[in-house]
Amino acid sequence: MDIKEILSAEPIGKTIEVRGWVRTFRSNRFIALNDGSGVKNLQVVVDFETESPELLKRITTGACLQVTGEIAASQGRGQTVEMFSTDIKVLGDSDPDEFPLQPKKHSMEFLREIAHLRPRTQTFGAVFRIRHALQFAIHKYFNDNGFFMVHTPIITGSDAEGAGEMFRVSTLDPKSPPLTEDGSLDWGEDFFGKESNLTVSGQLEAELFAMGLGKVYTFGPTFRAENSNTTRHLAEFWMIEPEVAFNDLFDNMDLAEDCLKYVIRYLMENCKDDLQFLHDRLIEEEKSLPQDKRSIPLLEKLESVVSNEFVRCSYTEAIDILRNSKPNKKKKFQYVIEEWGADLQSEHERYLVEKHFGKPVILYDYPASIKAFYMRVNEDDKTVRAMDILFPGIGEIVGGSQREERYDVLKQKIEDFGIEEESLWWYLQTRKFGSCVHSGFGLGFERLVSFVSGMSNIRDVIPFPRTPKNAEF
Repeated sequence: MDIKEILSAEPIGKTIEVRGWVRTFRSNRFIALNDGSGVKNLQVVVDFETESPELLKRITTGACLQVTGEIAASQGRGQTVEMFSTDIKVLGDSDPDEFPLQPKKHSMEFLREIAHLRPRTQTFGAVFRIRHALQFAIHKYFNDNGFFMVHTPIITGSDAEGAGEMFRVSTLDPKSPPLTEDGSLDWGEDFFGKESNLTVSGQLEAELFAMGLGKVYTFGPTFRAENSNTTRHLAEFWMIEPEVAFNDLFDNMDLAEDCLKYVIRYLMENCKDDLQFLHDRLIEEEKSLPQDKRSIPLLEKLESVVSNEFVRCSYTEAIDILRNSKPNKKKKFQYVIEEWGADLQSEHERYLVEKHFGKPVILYDYPASIKAFYMRVNEDDKTVRAMDILFPGIGEIVGGSQREERYDVLKQKIEDFGIEEESLWWYLQTRKFGSCVHSGFGLGFERLVSFVSGMSNIRDVIPFPRTPKNAEF
């Protein structure tokens, strides 16, 4: 049986076999065994008088064991049942002098250096079980709501965001690449016959499928070659991107809010032990901080999202609120808001959510100058039908828009953004054949995992983080 199942079913009196890894071994008598099925360990009581000294020496932190024994009601505190072992086999030894995960507090930075071992810790076990459950909940939500999943390409010849921060994919010899007559690289000789990159988004391709299947979503890896070392950025991350034909901006808001509430509620119902562990961990981590510097307790934060209606607030309203706020007037913001058109920073987003409204916020109708080319232009010709969803503690978690469905307007915007029309001819052509109002959004999966787990650094919610100067493991 899995340890999680044993602790849940409490099959007292039954003889059971378990396999797992030693977390601790106390007094040559008590093994804390964990098999990854849950955050809680099974206490195995060893009869040290009958076990050989040689075997007891091999039961060290990190060792892999197979244990057979009888389940009994626990006499000690901290667990309801325990196992009295009748047979122990060491499946894999662990050198106690070399094993880096000793039963003590380790820094997140140190654990990133041994990312191949960090799933064995309680914290990362909880995070990655939650990550799995979140993936399942997302697929379940879209499937139950009539969406079709589309696998969009990882290798692409277009830049969906127009930012140019893309990783190039090439088989050309870097030492002696083929050149054209004018001395530039001859991409025609490359594998795909053109300059190709790793995708920054599956959105453009998903839009094509929405125009035939109605409701679709992507869930795949995306890549940004942005030289950023913040706690919120990765070079490789996963995105959920639904696209829906006939949905306008406000339908898009409703879909995003409903999806977020559903998946968070799913976690609260199905990952109680892991969430409670991470909730308690966060409180313990921050207990030495002044009250005003502490995070919102994790379970309280999740409850506030599922139980509150998200506020809808236009960008123009938000600018007025921020411009007249105390932090802005006293120049406490790092980026002081002075005029309409400013690109909002995380500090502004968090002020709106945590201080002004006290609940999640959906900002919409942003200045066209700070948003992507594919967003529908409003009648005022200066704003676009964009939306961002802001969460407490993290700021933006969703970015989306109503897409520009008018051929002439989209053609002009592609030109204005300096994008080669030739690279998006197929995207533009869909506006000529049965175009309609349609909308979608992007939900950064790791940012969502960070929010629901309370982990402050995005590098700690993906198994093997890819960041500038770091592609280990």
